[in-house]
Amino acid sequence: MRVKIFFFATVREYVGAKTVELEVPAQTTVAMLRELLVKKYPQMASTQKSIIAAVNSEYAADELLIPLDAEIAFFPPVSGG
Repeated sequence: MRVKIFFFATVREYVGAKTVELEVPAQTTVAMLRELLVKKYPQMASTQKSIIAAVNSEYAADELLIPLDAEIAFFPPVSGG
C-alpha cells in the first residue's frame, strides 16, 4: 500500500525532505510507520515518541490502522500563548 508522508518543522529537518512516498504493508498502524521511519531516518529516534501524527488531516493515535492511499503528517508538539 502506498502512502504519502508530510514532514513539518524539525521533523522535516531530520528527514531532509518535505514529503516522501513509501510502500508499506497492509494493516500498518501509525506506530509501525513510526518504526519504519526511524529505521530509514535514524535521526528521528530521539523524538519519535513526541512527534504528533495526523492521518488524512485528523490527529491519529498510534493504534490507528493507516487506510489505503492515506496522507500522513508528522510534526513536533506545538504550544501557543
